[in-house]
Amino acid sequence: MPLPKAFETIKICHVITALSLLGGAERMLIRLLLANPELSHNRMVLVLCRAGIWGEKLRFSGVIVHELGMKSALDIPRIFWQLKQLIRQFDPDIVQTWLYHADFLGGLAAYFSGYKSIIWSIRRTSPDGDPIATRILMKLCALLSHLIPKSIISVAEAGKQSHIAIGYKAEPMVVIPNGFDFENLTATIEQRNALRSKYKILGDELVIGCMGRFHFAKGQDYLIKAANLISQKHPGIKFMMVGLGCDEDNSKLSGWIAEHNLQNCFVLLGERQDVSVCLAAMDIFCMPSRTEGFPNALGEAMAMGLPCVVTDVGDTSILAGDAAILVPPQDELMLADALSKLIAMSNAQRINFGLKAKTRVINEFSIQKSCERYNAVYRQLMSLGLK
Repeated sequence: MPLPKAFETIKICHVITALSLLGGAERMLIRLLLANPELSHNRMVLVLCRAGIWGEKLRFSGVIVHELGMKSALDIPRIFWQLKQLIRQFDPDIVQTWLYHADFLGGLAAYFSGYKSIIWSIRRTSPDGDPIATRILMKLCALLSHLIPKSIISVAEAGKQSHIAIGYKAEPMVVIPNGFDFENLTATIEQRNALRSKYKILGDELVIGCMGRFHFAKGQDYLIKAANLISQKHPGIKFMMVGLGCDEDNSKLSGWIAEHNLQNCFVLLGERQDVSVCLAAMDIFCMPSRTEGFPNALGEAMAMGLPCVVTDVGDTSILAGDAAILVPPQDELMLADALSKLIAMSNAQRINFGLKAKTRVINEFSIQKSCERYNAVYRQLMSLGLK
C-alpha cells in the first residue's frame, strides 16, 4: 500500500549487510522496495558487503544502490566514513538498517551525521549457535539501542522478547511479520516434473523438502535423524534440501547422511534462485529448526500449498496457526512421527491440508499488509519532525 500523498516525497536510506545471500531480511527489504516502484527514486540502499544480482535488479527499478565491499574488520574505518558521506549526500528523512552489522555501523554513521530518525531491524530470535563475535556485537547493539534508534522493528514477537532480555530498549520496539509476494510464488506442473526428473525422482515418489542455509539453527541434522527413522518404514521416500551449503560439497552434511546410509534418499540442491520451482517439486515441507524469528521459508511453502511439519520455535505458531503440524524442536522422534502422519494421508488429504495453509498465509501475511505496517512506523517518525 503506497504512502499517503503527503508522504510520497519521503526519502529513506536503507543499510543492509549484504544482498548477495537471500535470507529473510534481504527478501523483506527487496519486497518492500519493489512493492512501491513509483517511490524508487526516493530510496537508497547501502550494502556493506556485496549487492549481487539483486543490487542490479533494484538499480533497474530506480533504487539507488551502493556496494561498499566490506571483507573484514579491517575495512570498518573505510566503511564507516563511506556510510557517513553517502548518507549526507542523499540527505534522507529516515535511515533504516537491517541486521546487526548494519544496525551497528549504519546506526552510528547516521547518528554522527546528525540524523535522528533511525530504525533498526531485528531478524533473529536467539543467538544460539552464533559465533562469539556476533554475540558481542549483539551486546554492543543492546547498549546502543538506548541511544540511537527511534524505532526497532522485530520480525517476531519471540525475537522482541529475547532481545529485551539481553538489554535492548523495550519502548521503541514494534513487531512487523514478513509479508509475501504471492505473484512470484508460482510454478507449473512442467517445472515440477522437470526438476524431479533431473534428479531421478519418480512420479509417484513422495518428496519431503527442507529449505534454509546450512546452519546449526536450521536443524538439518534433526531432519536426517528423522529421515533415518522414516526410511525404515517408508523406504521409497525422498528428502530434498535447498539452501546455501546444502550440497554434496558440504562434507559435514554428507557425513551425517552417510552415517545413516541415506545417500540414495537425499537430493541436495544447494542454493537456488528458483525457490518456487523447488517447493513445487516437494510433496511435504519440513522445517526442523532449533530457532527461528519469523520463518520466511515456511510462509513460502504455505503459499505454494504444501502440507507442513514444523518445529514450534520463534513465531512459527503465529504464522502456521492450525494450518501446519507443530512439533517440539530437537526431537527426531516427534518429527518423524508427524511426517509419517502426512505420509499416511491420501494425496487428496495432503492437498486439502496444503490448501488450508495457502489460504491462511494469503489472508494474513501479504506484502500489502507488511507495507501498511512499515508505512505506519514511517508516518509516526515523520510526525515527530526529528530530522
